[in-house]
Amino acid sequence: MVSQTATPPAPADTPGAAPFPVYAPGELAALAARHGLTMSGARPSLAAYVRQLWGRRHFITAFATAKLTAQYSQAKLGQIWQIMTPLLNATVYYFIFGVLMNTKRNVEDFVPFLVTGVFIWTFTSSSITAGTRAISGNLGLVRALHFPRASLPIALALQQLQQLLFSLGALVLILVGFGQFPKPSWLLAVPALLLQAVFNTGVSMVVARLAARTPDIAQLMPFILRTWMYASGVMWSVDTMLKGDRVPHFVMVMLECNPAAVFIDLTRFALIDSFGASHLPPHVWAIAAGWALVCGVGGFVYFWQAEERYGRG
Repeated sequence: MVSQTATPPAPADTPGAAPFPVYAPGELAALAARHGLTMSGARPSLAAYVRQLWGRRHFITAFATAKLTAQYSQAKLGQIWQIMTPLLNATVYYFIFGVLMNTKRNVEDFVPFLVTGVFIWTFTSSSITAGTRAISGNLGLVRALHFPRASLPIALALQQLQQLLFSLGALVLILVGFGQFPKPSWLLAVPALLLQAVFNTGVSMVVARLAARTPDIAQLMPFILRTWMYASGVMWSVDTMLKGDRVPHFVMVMLECNPAAVFIDLTRFALIDSFGASHLPPHVWAIAAGWALVCGVGGFVYFWQAEERYGRG
């Protein structure tokens, strides 16, 4: 069969010019490879992607810091809202749950218990909420520049970690004001928060990919987070509520292994004297490390798999 592809004639205004070469698709790919050309926006290998991210580490930290600085730039109280927001939430929860619903019954040091839970929960919920806007909120940057897209959810998760560290000063003052003074066990909060930061970053990358494809995820996320908060023992004690036969055993296991509850309980265990090891589920550190590993690595790989599709369409 004779090929339908014909060599185009030389332009009429250039008599005797050599005809343009015509290549089959396979020949074009070989030609591009021979001259070091690659597809624009193609997904690199996982190892190469990690190296690219490491090369952008200064951009990630600068982007996170700039976002944190600009977050409350239009408010008169400025960065004070980083502390005021969780404190106001804790005050509302204290009167509704602690006083009206009396969840403070059988919970020693209820105010430190509640405030610690609110601050640690806010770290997770804010990281996930920011992740839903990581791509859709930065489309101009994504479409204009070539860089590993995971830089955006990682930077936003880092921003929330910076905000938490900024707010911990207020948490320490509250704890001291209610009789919880610094002691060596407070150092246990460091690995707990690091594991939580890895977990938050992984989940943030998952929702970043989902929201990039389906923007409605951002509208649904507040309802999911609110339900998750109520199941995480932020304003009530999971250990106290689960005593006896109030719920089936599998529900009790699910609530105890809930990652948000695990990270909250580890921080309470580190900072509050009356919150002892008896309040923690068995193998709590292994559960926390497992959640951080599965969600951190799994979320990163899941996000990387759609690298070439972000910002398109």
